[in-house]
Amino acid sequence: MWTKNKIPDLSGKIVIVTGANTGLGFETALALYEKGVHVILACRDLHKAQQAIAKINEHKGTGIVEAARLNLESLKQINEFSEVFIQKYRQLHVLINNAGVAMPPASKTSEGYELQFGVNFLGHFALTGLLYPLLLTTPDSRIVTVSSNGYQGALIDFDNLRSEKDYNPIREYRQSKLANLIFSIELNRRIKAKDQKILSIAAQPGANKTALTRHLSEEEIAIGKERLGEFMEPWQGALSLLYAAVSDESVGGSMYEPENSGLRGYPTLANIQENAMDEAVAKRLWHFAEQATGIHFPGS
Repeated sequence: MWTKNKIPDLSGKIVIVTGANTGLGFETALALYEKGVHVILACRDLHKAQQAIAKINEHKGTGIVEAARLNLESLKQINEFSEVFIQKYRQLHVLINNAGVAMPPASKTSEGYELQFGVNFLGHFALTGLLYPLLLTTPDSRIVTVSSNGYQGALIDFDNLRSEKDYNPIREYRQSKLANLIFSIELNRRIKAKDQKILSIAAQPGANKTALTRHLSEEEIAIGKERLGEFMEPWQGALSLLYAAVSDESVGGSMYEPENSGLRGYPTLANIQENAMDEAVAKRLWHFAEQATGIHFPGS
């Protein structure tokens, strides 16, 4: 059983956690702060990020927490965040691509992509690419990308990424989380092909009580609990993210998830389904993301 008590002292490490003002991101940032990490809470709402920092500072920790504005709906603002970060810091030990939106009313990003696909996947693809040079020059750096158990049974509909045909909130959420997992695995393939020294690892937190369900009705949440069982507290869901981010045993190209059917429990190695392992789809998705964002990873 792996818990945050097994995290070693990480003093001097610099970690970005996107969407860290609440839920899984907050618990991840808190656990890292307790172990000496300099954590950047990269959030869309700076006021909420500052409130989260106040709560984190109530705990006993040896790290540093600071807030930075990051709106993953806008490539312009992703560029601005990255430029400021690179000017300020010489290293980045871990980037945790956690922020996400789930099942909102039909809406689009600044660049016109379906919001969930645009924020959950394209925004993090762009962020990772912009920060990649810094990760390359930081010893033992890692990229943790958060997926979801909902990726199973999903597919990438390349003809509907701007909601050209129709919009189904659950389908689009699952698609975005499949895209995150495909991205994490494909990035690892490219890292290994270039003999680069970064780990790209995926994590999925299982069923958790977080604000991610804010767009669902009480009836929809009740149906979800009937199908999935009771939801975990966010601190436990965050353990899969933390394991991927800091454990000496976590492996690039893998995904970590709760041990009980990927829904509850402590972190374990996931058995990744075939829909996330298709290399032809991965290459097509990567090329699409490059064209959509204008971001090209060094050496990819």
